[in-house]
Amino acid sequence: MNTKIIKSTMLVAALGLSTQVFAQTPTADRFSTQSFRTWSVGVHGGVLTPRTLFDGKFRDFQTAKENIGYGGYIKKQILPSLGIQAEFLAGKVEGLRSQFGVDANGDPTYIANSGFKTHIQWSGALTAVYNIANININNENAVLIPYVKAGAGYMSSGADYYNGAVQNNQSYMENWFIPTGIGFKVGVTKGINLDLGYDVNFVKSGKFDGSNGLRNDKFTYAHAGLEFALGKKEKPQLQNYSSLASVRIQSKEESDELRRALSTAEQNAERDRAQYAKDMGDDDGDGVANKFDKCPGTPAGTVVDGSGCPLVTPKPQVIKETKVVVTEADRKVVAEAIKNLEFDLGKSTIRQKSYASLNNVASLLMTKDFSLKLAGHTDNTGSRALNLRLSKDRAEAVKAYLVGQGANASRIEATGYGPDQPIATNKTAAGRQANRRVEFTLY
Repeated sequence: MNTKIIKSTMLVAALGLSTQVFAQTPTADRFSTQSFRTWSVGVHGGVLTPRTLFDGKFRDFQTAKENIGYGGYIKKQILPSLGIQAEFLAGKVEGLRSQFGVDANGDPTYIANSGFKTHIQWSGALTAVYNIANININNENAVLIPYVKAGAGYMSSGADYYNGAVQNNQSYMENWFIPTGIGFKVGVTKGINLDLGYDVNFVKSGKFDGSNGLRNDKFTYAHAGLEFALGKKEKPQLQNYSSLASVRIQSKEESDELRRALSTAEQNAERDRAQYAKDMGDDDGDGVANKFDKCPGTPAGTVVDGSGCPLVTPKPQVIKETKVVVTEADRKVVAEAIKNLEFDLGKSTIRQKSYASLNNVASLLMTKDFSLKLAGHTDNTGSRALNLRLSKDRAEAVKAYLVGQGANASRIEATGYGPDQPIATNKTAAGRQANRRVEFTLY
């Protein structure tokens, strides 16, 4: 029996503490709508060259030269893995020794002392950037984000072509081009990424390099730069946010908090068990538990009332039988007491807010000499034995309080029924709340 009481007490304490824990920790935030930074700007610089990974055997120019290029972009992240960015690029593309023909072996021949230099006056493109992965397990801000991109753009460029002393300076022309690229971003801080990429731009023209070949021209741009997230610093950047890491971090915090709560519950349960044994003991053997005994230490054999005080035998009186009439006003006093009656969680200690309405019931009993039946009830949570004890203790606690206010103990009956007489279903929280009650019956 004591083992069951200890286990039940520990369970009640653990539930109470865990309720407080989850009320104080951000559990709700874990599943609520997360706010992110979705706009960002980037700047980069790198190397422009006509040499690409897609070059074949035949090229307009034999040797590629490298020149500095620069650019930037503004991006809107639509999904964690997909963003749309508007970007610009400027710089020079240069090559040496233009193709002349083929030799007897079918290999290309080139013209010495020839070449071109194309000036990209401006270019603008709209590209879709797809993040292949968001790599991080233990941190909400991603460490590595590989990506691919593709889109469409429009540019203004002019080529200076020379063959020995012959110069051919073309005026600026506008052409469509298709930018494609691969790269990866490294999360430096919560709002700053290092951006490393390799772009191949396919120009829809054969005159980009000043030599009108049979194939459309293309050029590459290898670059490095920085990306800055726009918006409030406390918000994470959408493309960098690792939801897996966030869930792991929050789960660990909740687990640690629950472990601390359970440890505290075990300590409190042991303390409560000792206090419960002391409260429910009967040191003076008068049949009234120490907790409700208002007159401790009464001599053995003393007849006591419900509050443990010696019962004074009244002088014999001739009492005329009268019909007890319970008025609507009387029922209202009792109903108000039932409505306001509250106990500490899992205990029979009456809370102070219940005193005023119980005082009205005590006054009613003394004024009209009513008899009162108190019936304690519980829901079916926990063992039946514990619930029977708790319902009886709560009914006795109400009786002891009323007697303490002057009511006649012999006219008050206190009974505990535990979970045996429910008035609602125990399958819902509302039903269980309704079943936890003390009924007052005047007669």
